[in-house]
Amino acid sequence: MKKIIALLGFGSLLITSEINAQAKPAWNNIFEKINKEVLEHSNAYTSLKIASETIGHRLTGSENGKKAEQFAFDLLKSYGFTNVKFQSFEVESWSRGSLEVSIGNNNNLKAFKSVSLAHSPVSADINLEVVDMGNGVEDDYATNPEKVKGKIALVYLGTLPGSKAGTPNLHRSEKTAIATKYGAKGIIVINTADKGVLLTGTASVTGKLIPIPAVCIGKEDGHALKEQIKATPLFSHIKMTNQSGLIKARNVIATIKGSSIPNEKIVIGGHLDSWDLATGAMDNGIGSFSVLDMARTFKALKLQPARSIDFVMFMGEEEGLLGSRHYVDAAIKDKSIDNIRYMLNYDMTNDPKGYATSAQESKALFESIGSIAKQIDTSFKNTFVAGAGLHSDHQPFMLNGIPTGGGAGGSLPKGAGPCYHADCDVFSLVEDKGMRNTVRFNAMLLYGVADASKIEAKHFTDEETRLFLIKNNLKEPLTIAGEWRWKD
Repeated sequence: MKKIIALLGFGSLLITSEINAQAKPAWNNIFEKINKEVLEHSNAYTSLKIASETIGHRLTGSENGKKAEQFAFDLLKSYGFTNVKFQSFEVESWSRGSLEVSIGNNNNLKAFKSVSLAHSPVSADINLEVVDMGNGVEDDYATNPEKVKGKIALVYLGTLPGSKAGTPNLHRSEKTAIATKYGAKGIIVINTADKGVLLTGTASVTGKLIPIPAVCIGKEDGHALKEQIKATPLFSHIKMTNQSGLIKARNVIATIKGSSIPNEKIVIGGHLDSWDLATGAMDNGIGSFSVLDMARTFKALKLQPARSIDFVMFMGEEEGLLGSRHYVDAAIKDKSIDNIRYMLNYDMTNDPKGYATSAQESKALFESIGSIAKQIDTSFKNTFVAGAGLHSDHQPFMLNGIPTGGGAGGSLPKGAGPCYHADCDVFSLVEDKGMRNTVRFNAMLLYGVADASKIEAKHFTDEETRLFLIKNNLKEPLTIAGEWRWKD
């Protein structure tokens, strides 16, 4: 037993040595300066408060969206960036119009509180039977593929209690695509949040209009309908109008040139846009305005790590990752895509206790950075998570073989989770402390990754990317979205 203990102890010393070997001696002093600067001068909370009060929502393509783009541009200029630029793109955009939803039997339809899901048709008026399709995943349709044909699918946004093990937790857009595939003429999505909170968001896997109307109703209403439908057939009248057309939007980019490896680049970003039901303080004010304050911190301290850094405010994330797709497409076009060594994404990140990455190979580097952060403030736990997911601005980078990462182990303030994409996503939910912690600990991560002597996580080849996505169980949702480009 003593021999085993000794070996385990020796192993831990090797791991510690490996982690410490990743850090440069200068990082200790630089991270101390970052910590002091953010604690004393962070502008993240204040600038988000001003934007929330003076702009409101930040819907891509709207006048408010344009104001938000200009706000971010001017803020970066005020921090001392002389090379701030707009990256313009033209896309099909969507905005909501009118909506009426009533449900019941054919002789007694009752109006339901509801909200349209984005990319629903510009006009729809249907009155059809409602069919309970459970979680709305493939298994729910497999036993009776004709069940929902010509009808309206009622599906749960998340995974219902009691679902069989391994049931995938698909995105609302993927559930809509499956319902459409099986012939549904409409879809009603039941939200997972309590107290009648309604959720919006895209129901399209492509960012283009879908052929059927898609709406969200409250959790309590939805579960009541699921019970009623067991006893008697239910019907729904859905009548909606929406707007769709080409709009111009702009990513906002500020760059710091690398001191010794300027051709290699780290991209750090968060989406500036929001939905229009509220001000988008959580989604994604806390993430994007934290990134803006990381940029401020770098300028205030005149930090210039080895690699170049692009600080990016992406627009159009909510409507299909439009801005980040454009950024990646532009990098492919000008052949700079291979120079992007890492993408760090901040989407609803708050008060993180560690770091996350798609690349297990970055464990030693990320933990070496985190070990210094933890020495500075023990509230940072230096947890490490390796894995991969979809539906935020890291996705286009990841699908092109670029390692991605960001903060991990945090939590939203004031029980704000149910307000995701909802009309209660307002600034009063935000806490200054959580944003400061995002800024200081992730400014340290950014500097460490940008200044590392070597980044072990490599840029995947196309085949390596395919295998990585399969390993992380992402083939099915990407196939549903029409983004699985491999033939296998």
